[in-house]
This record gives sequence, structure tokens and C-alpha cells, in this order.
Amino acid sequence: MGSRFAKLGLTVALLGGLAAGVHAQPTPAPVAASTAGETQLPHKEGDFVVRNFRFRDGQTLPEVRLHYTTLGEPKRDAHGNIVNAVMVLHGTGGDGHQFFRSQFAGVLFVPGGLLDIRKYYIILPDDVGHGKSSKPSDGLHMRFPHYDYADMVDLEHILADQGLGVKQLRLIMGTSMGCMHAFVWGENHPDAVKALQPMACAPLRITGRNRIWRAALIDAIKSDPQWMGGEYKTEPTGALRTASALLMIAGSAPIQMRHSYPTPEAGEAYLADYTAHELATLDANDLIYQFDSSRDYDPEPNLEKIKVPVMWINSADDFINPPDLKVEDQVLHRNAHIHFVDVPASLETHGHGTHTWAPVWKDHLAELLQESGGPVS
Repeated sequence: MGSRFAKLGLTVALLGGLAAGVHAQPTPAPVAASTAGETQLPHKEGDFVVRNFRFRDGQTLPEVRLHYTTLGEPKRDAHGNIVNAVMVLHGTGGDGHQFFRSQFAGVLFVPGGLLDIRKYYIILPDDVGHGKSSKPSDGLHMRFPHYDYADMVDLEHILADQGLGVKQLRLIMGTSMGCMHAFVWGENHPDAVKALQPMACAPLRITGRNRIWRAALIDAIKSDPQWMGGEYKTEPTGALRTASALLMIAGSAPIQMRHSYPTPEAGEAYLADYTAHELATLDANDLIYQFDSSRDYDPEPNLEKIKVPVMWINSADDFINPPDLKVEDQVLHRNAHIHFVDVPASLETHGHGTHTWAPVWKDHLAELLQESGGPVS
């Protein structure tokens, strides 16, 4: 989860693909973000096309388009290697552009920020199935390959390595789904990154309530007669209303929302606005694929393969990763490189979407950068 849960906050494992014939499309001139609530920063956008990628479900696409945004410029050492690249990975249903929000970019990417774009080369991919990258709604619908997290991470790695020439990332930050991807990166590509900051997840199989609400969302769509096996002419509105409600509850922040919506009328008005926005932006097939892609995520058996410092950050008001599960007790003894932070719930946290509010956790990022070699000068 990512952009959809961060929006709430504004108001309140194995190689799976073989790449061949990879090429990049020309990158346009720098542009600046200007949407309300975003930080205006010069950036570039482009598409990288991976040819004949074989997914873990056995299907192959002739072309997989990976859209990406970059900020800053690469810096190279004496051997020509890029040394200042940071990849930030979005959550389920999100895209790279979500990180332009003022509470993220306006804290980290600006002059004097920990990831000041005058010093760092920031890479913001749209994962396969998301944003402007290849996805079911492009035309294949339910015939699109059933990608999983390992496929997504392999494609992220191909984008960095073959598309942008980055052999080793200085840092991977990941939010929600991107948090889980960060753990997979550490296991599957241990020499391709120097530090990991996964936020709002656990390096364990998705089971219990977390799996149940995801399955309920998928079932609501597939059970709607308007879905028509994925060949709908208009979006199945009833199913998407249910999906929207599940997304809102999963991303809710109790303290923040009680403060922001102190009357029944205020809460109901927010619900109406939220639902209207979701119905205007959700695609049923894309949503099924996005939530189904977590089906076989399970990094726990290979945690010892992670060789770099990890700053794993959750928040105590996260519905999806509640502190009472004490997941850290199952993990930390397995790998001394992993440091866990559970941010106490307060008016400063935003439930699951706390991952996008940099003021809450930026001091821990500073600690991670120092531990893993120091800031880029």
C-alpha cells in the first residue's frame, strides 16, 4: 500500500525473469512538480522497455514498459561507477510521483535535506502493474502475466542496472509494498545496494487479518456481475465501493482521524470525498493484480542473506502491521544487520501512511546513512 494510504495521512524472492533486447526511450527535458500539496522540484521522466521478460507464472511479455522519474544527477567514482543513487519504492496502488508530496520531498529532497538532490540521484520507479508502467488495464486485462514481488524486484533491478547504469544503489527506501520489496532486494541482490530502509511492513508471510482483508477486496471485485471476468465495459462500481472502504480502514490512523474529523458529519463528509476520488481513479483489474502480487511473499527463510544495514520502521497506529503482533521478536535474532523502530502513535503519526511523513522518522534515516558509509558529499 502506498499512495492511497498516504493520501489518508494528508487529511488526518528469487529471480523470475530473463531480459533480452533492453532499450531505453529518450528522457524528456526536466520538468517541475506543481500539484497542490507537492514540492516543486526539477525532475526527468522516462520509460525503459524490457524485452521478452519471463514472469514467474511462466508467461512472457514481448515488452514490459517501466516508467520512472529521476531527480538530481548521477555522480561517479574514479572507475566510472555511480555512487549516489537512491531508489524509493512505492506501495500497492501507488506510483513514483507520490513522493513529491511536501511531507516527503519537501523534507528530504530540498537543499539541506538528508537526500538533497544536489548531492543524490533519486530514482522513483512506477512498478509493473502501476502508474505509467505496463499493467492489465493497458489491454490484456486478466490475460496479463500474474506478476509477484520477485518479478517486480527483478524489474526494478533491471531498471537500475541496465536502464540507468547503477550497479550499486547507495540506498533503497521502500514504503508498504516497497518495504517488502526492500527485504527481497536485500536477499536476492545483496551486492546491489549499500543500505535498506523498509517502512510499514514485516519480513514475514502475509497471513491472518492482513491476508484476509486483501482476499476480501479481490473477492468483492470478482463476485460483482459487472466485472464480467475482467472484460467489463464500465468499472464495477459496487465492488470498487467495497474495495475503497477496505482501503480506507486499512490505512486509517485513529488518533489523527479523530482529531481531523471530530463530528459525525465531518467523518461522513470525508468518507464521501474519499469514495468519490477512489471511484474516479481505481481500475478493477489493476487492483486485483496489485493485491494478488503479495501472494507468495515470504523473505523470512533467507533473512541471513541480507548483508547491509537495515533500518526497519513501523508505526504503532498501523492497522496492517499492529505492534501487538510483535513481529520483530520473530526476526531480529536472525540478522544483526536489522535494526527495528516502532514509532509510538501520536498526532504526528498517520497510521500505515506514516511511511510518507519524513519528519517522523528522518532522524533514523540519518543514523542509517551514517552507519552505512556516511552521507554523500
